[in-house]
Amino acid sequence: MLALAALGTAMPNDAVAQSRAAAREWKLSTAVGTAFALGKAGKRWAALVTENSGGKLAVVLRPGATLAERDPAREFTALRSGAADLAIGSTLYWSVQVRELGVVGLPWIAPEEKQLDALVTGAIAEKLAAALQAGGAMPLAFAPLGHRELAAVASSVRTPDDFAGRSVRIASTPYLVDFYAGLAGRPQAMSFADARARFESGQLDVQEGAPATFAAARLDAIGIRHVTLWGAVAEAAVFAVNRGVWEGWTDEERAIVRAAAEQAALELAVLARAENDAALALLHKRGVSIERLTPSGRAAFAAAARPVYDKWAAVAGDELVRAAEAAAAAAR
Repeated sequence: MLALAALGTAMPNDAVAQSRAAAREWKLSTAVGTAFALGKAGKRWAALVTENSGGKLAVVLRPGATLAERDPAREFTALRSGAADLAIGSTLYWSVQVRELGVVGLPWIAPEEKQLDALVTGAIAEKLAAALQAGGAMPLAFAPLGHRELAAVASSVRTPDDFAGRSVRIASTPYLVDFYAGLAGRPQAMSFADARARFESGQLDVQEGAPATFAAARLDAIGIRHVTLWGAVAEAAVFAVNRGVWEGWTDEERAIVRAAAEQAALELAVLARAENDAALALLHKRGVSIERLTPSGRAAFAAAARPVYDKWAAVAGDELVRAAEAAAAAAR
């Protein structure tokens, strides 16, 4: 009877523990909301994990980099520290902490879609995954996001001379500051509210970023009339999990999370390209001219940016860069 009594008191405690484990919400960080492809991928990953685990792994999306002080460049730090349990981030922003990821965005290393694909698959992806693991996270999948393009007010950007001396609003990363300064531009990081006022007053000339952002921000309404597709800085998405969280899951749970990440990454690759195409079509409809640089036009810019390339190639790692160059060349 004593044994039965002990068993009777143990069972409720076990049930409570299991209930609490099942009730825990796993926080998934993305820098943007579900209006954008990256945010949609976060929502999809969360839904797949929750559904395929039968609700045992309840993943909740936290968009807008809210777990990283609303700063995409701090998102990897939030993931590593445990402020976020899972995250989908950009190689550009995460390269602030994991320097090897910077290889993806080196000036014109992968200006074509197939070349960017080559940098997020195969041997290069394995090297990037190893760097992420060494940095404190468990990478599960990569997906191409596309390129950061130029939106200008007065005239389109066709040559390095067209760009020299123009003020450009950038995302605040050391690499982008160096890159645009290396092209003799005047990079400036500021809030969109401040940028709007400066565009309207003529103090800003150019905005860099993804076409989807140009369209969503209605840059055409504040004087932007030209978009140049120059393929300079590529970005890829990284699906990753906090290392401690990963190690605390069972093999079955890990398999569910990995499979869901791989599925969401495949879908993101399609979503991102469709999003950019739709944004360009919408901008054109609003009266914005769209111009794509020719290979020779890109080559002129790449030559001008070579000192920046060499500097940041050394940061990413020369051996990795040489391998990435070979992979991109083979995919051309």
